[in-house]
Amino acid sequence: MKNYGKFFKILMVVLIVISVAVLVYGFIAGFETNGGRNTDILLYWAYAMLLLTLISVIVFGAIISFKNNPKSVLKLLIGLVAVAAICFVAYLLAPGKPAVGILDADQPAHTTLVLTDTLLNLTYFTGALAILAIIAGEIRMSVRKK
Repeated sequence: MKNYGKFFKILMVVLIVISVAVLVYGFIAGFETNGGRNTDILLYWAYAMLLLTLISVIVFGAIISFKNNPKSVLKLLIGLVAVAAICFVAYLLAPGKPAVGILDADQPAHTTLVLTDTLLNLTYFTGALAILAIIAGEIRMSVRKK
């Protein structure tokens, strides 16, 4: 287990150095220069880091939980299915209406509008769930203190 810790520390340092290098490159070269490609590089790196994080959490979480308690993998799968269901509901509720204040010729594609609305719906859902969790936690704590 010691070797894994050392490996992940080195990997984390390497990824941080690459991230800082990409960011410094963007500031030195200018984000708007080169037809906006410097901004694209920064965004693609952020997407790659997000994807790597998600894969790492899911894969390593599944491996560790399977080693410690094989029945806990079922809970992980139920959680993943619940998240996928929430994302699907958010997608179904996304209207994809044209953006207000933009000329018809400059309107984004319908798929882009639907994706944007889906992300907004997911933001609303998670915000509401966070507020409900805070309220439920406070109620639970006040009931337990009695």
